[in-house]
Amino acid sequence: MSTALINSLTYYLSEHPYIVGFRWSNSQSWGSTWSFLFTSISLYIAVSSTLHIILSALLRRNRSVPLGHIPELHSLLMSILSATIFAGILLSAAAEIRDTRWFWRRSKTATPLQWLLCFPLGTRPSGRVFFWSYAFYLTRFLHMFRTIFSVLRRRRLAVSQLFCNSAMAFTSFLWLEFSQSYQILAILSTTLVYSVVYGYRFWTGFGLPGLAFPSFVVNCQLLLVGCNLVSHAGVLTMHLFKGGCNGIGAWGLNSVLNA
Repeated sequence: MSTALINSLTYYLSEHPYIVGFRWSNSQSWGSTWSFLFTSISLYIAVSSTLHIILSALLRRNRSVPLGHIPELHSLLMSILSATIFAGILLSAAAEIRDTRWFWRRSKTATPLQWLLCFPLGTRPSGRVFFWSYAFYLTRFLHMFRTIFSVLRRRRLAVSQLFCNSAMAFTSFLWLEFSQSYQILAILSTTLVYSVVYGYRFWTGFGLPGLAFPSFVVNCQLLLVGCNLVSHAGVLTMHLFKGGCNGIGAWGLNSVLNA
């Protein structure tokens, strides 16, 4: 990859004025209100449940609605978006560490890892990493379409799926609303896993050969859970011994939802 291309990608993923100047606010960010969040989640649950009830009444149990390759194209889109967010927040975190490290002396943050786990008290939801956190938040609503596909194609509606998707949207909102610590590592691990899992679903959805072990997606999800557990322990340790982490109340609720 040429230097010019790398510089161009770095600029558009972490140095573009819109990304650098991003600020999470009700007036500037679409979907940034509590009413939008709860309305969207309620609508998601209502549409999924209603669709499942209607199909159960009109179609026989072994019948499904043909969708063609729409789910596979959705998987491709989600894989590309996840990879883009991963690259964007990775470059943005590196840039923020470079630009704000001098300020850490006023807090008890000493290393980049400590900053990734524990934002200093008073951190505002603005700048590069929060732009990509906002992008991740918006993709949670695209992720919800998998439930619709499952109802139409497989005639299944799992309460756990409704809860997990709703909880992820809620959690992503909390990250932004309260400048919650730990979100950078959470987004990095989640988007990395999602880019692989959705890419795998796209690949196998077109009938291409998959991996030898059938539980590939489950193993990726378990790996993500393990990373989250380790990160949560790190946040708690930092909060107790380093004078407090920003957004710790939201982090506590996030931990309950993860559990």
